[in-house]
Amino acid sequence: MKVLQSVRVLEIGGLGPGPFCAMHLADLGADVISVVRQGEQNAAPTGSILNRGKRSVFADLKTEAGRQLVLALAAEADALIEGMRPGVMERLGLGPQDCLRVNPRLVYGRMTGWGQTGPLAPRAGHDANYAALSGALWGCGPADARPVSPFALLGDIGGGALYLMTGLLSGIMQARASGQGTVVDAAIVDGAAHMLNLMLSARQRGMVADVRGQSVYDSAPFYDTYVCADGHYITIGALEPQFYALLLATLELTGDPVFAGSQWNKDAWPARRARLAALFLTQPRAHWQALLEPTDACFGAVLSPPEAARHPHMQARGVYTEHQGALQAAPAPRFNGAAYAPGDLCADGAHTAQVLGALAQSGAKAVWRRQTGS
Repeated sequence: MKVLQSVRVLEIGGLGPGPFCAMHLADLGADVISVVRQGEQNAAPTGSILNRGKRSVFADLKTEAGRQLVLALAAEADALIEGMRPGVMERLGLGPQDCLRVNPRLVYGRMTGWGQTGPLAPRAGHDANYAALSGALWGCGPADARPVSPFALLGDIGGGALYLMTGLLSGIMQARASGQGTVVDAAIVDGAAHMLNLMLSARQRGMVADVRGQSVYDSAPFYDTYVCADGHYITIGALEPQFYALLLATLELTGDPVFAGSQWNKDAWPARRARLAALFLTQPRAHWQALLEPTDACFGAVLSPPEAARHPHMQARGVYTEHQGALQAAPAPRFNGAAYAPGDLCADGAHTAQVLGALAQSGAKAVWRRQTGS
């Protein structure tokens, strides 16, 4: 039995963080029904990875039949996920008050970039915009280059989907204890800013400056990214003195005069970086992997997702899988030492008849009649 086997989730289909959150919940065992509008989705013929483990139903929320279907499903759900701009669900007659009226225990999750309130709340945006305004994008790149957001990770996933999931699960716990649901306002700008508290703690200690290129994490030669002879990249993160000493010893640099003196002598950092950069350029990435991966020198090769899937460590843990013709990352985290298997991909609307039939059997006959015309 998966950990969220007892949880039912209704997802109003959208883009990015909402579907990812719903997939994550389904990965962990939740029964997720995704309501999508026919003809508007661009999933692969076999279904999107973000649809794995879900059931999918077609409905037009602008019609009375679609509204009644959502209300009928909300009545039986623990949580609802929607990612519309503020006010849209209310105009459809499916806002928090409408849904909590049919299910007072419902946890109503609202996923937006800017949040439900504030001057930018009604404005459009995407991952990089939210990450930028939150402060999270600022440090993503060296001082002499433009900040670049890792695809959807800072905003949509890190600051969005995972904070929405935290809010939903917290609300479900409260609802099961009190019988009272809640409305979760999950804004990407809130979550992305909250993730900065580790960095802000380092700022308190003087390890992060307010100017790019002057912090330990973006200026120290022992915490950096280097290019190899074959054009691939590696990372070094030897912050602690024992790991730094091991790095120098493994690279046969212990007696090099460039590295004489304190590890933390910032005046020496430019020359040390140049020395390391020249050294790493002499051999391909695989050479440095073979030399440094077996040590505690805090090393990691920069791999593409397909390359990562072939790495022995990732293979040993089964982190990636080829399932239904698509490269996917396995569900996480693990429970009792094992990862759950990913659910099957489903095409949009594949479970419409099944779900409507179940609603009819459970007594929602008015919904069945409107949808089928019978």
